[in-house]
Amino acid sequence: MGTNIIPAARQSMIVELIKRDGLVTVESLSKKLDVSVITIRRDLSVLEETGVLERTHGGAIFTKPIEREFNYSEKDKFNKEQKERIGEEAAALVEDGDTVFINSGSTTYQVIRFLEGKKDVQIITNNAAAVADFGGRPGVELILTGGIFRHQSNCLIGDFAINTVNMVVASKIIMGVDGMSFKEGLTSPVYQEAGITKAMIDRTQGQVICVADSSKIGRVTNFVTAPLSVVDTIVTDWLFDETIRSKLEDMGIKIVKSDEGL
Repeated sequence: MGTNIIPAARQSMIVELIKRDGLVTVESLSKKLDVSVITIRRDLSVLEETGVLERTHGGAIFTKPIEREFNYSEKDKFNKEQKERIGEEAAALVEDGDTVFINSGSTTYQVIRFLEGKKDVQIITNNAAAVADFGGRPGVELILTGGIFRHQSNCLIGDFAINTVNMVVASKIIMGVDGMSFKEGLTSPVYQEAGITKAMIDRTQGQVICVADSSKIGRVTNFVTAPLSVVDTIVTDWLFDETIRSKLEDMGIKIVKSDEGL
């Protein structure tokens, strides 16, 4: 049956399957569509060129474009439990004496919340949400970049913020993203925020740590912050798709998964 289906129709079926499931394997598609593995690989290569999906080891994942920017108050409600667990895991990676960039976002806000028991740590951030809940953290100094307050994302942007970033040499950066893609890299829907995060990466001498719940993986937004290759560690949640682990590890990226909450 599969050999009688024209390539365009077969590829359309593949798109529907990957939209439904989020990810597919070459073997499963070969069986479902009754064609050879070589044919499926050829179809996936064609579809990857159109931007519908991205190839992974043994399969593909759906590329999910974000059509609009969500306000901070909306984003804070999405996958909140996952973000809290990710924040706790990422905060544990901050060591005594570190100078750490932390960018804007609801997941990075959770990182700041869990900074306890550290010594001689400086956090430089444009995340305005951090101020209200920071309170007293003995041993942790919170430094805001300053700049123009952007209400939609509850952060500070503009030349003032970038100038502050350029005065710092950080030992780590813990950065949130709106999208993470093998092809497009780390992306943001706001070019000013992408620019500040890029400046933070450029001024970091040590680890680049990306915090992202599993829904961010495969997403693409409008403005590229950096290629995925700059990342040393991804801290994500227990729903992480294990089929892409090997591809990330081949790039030298370590995966840290948070435990599921109680």
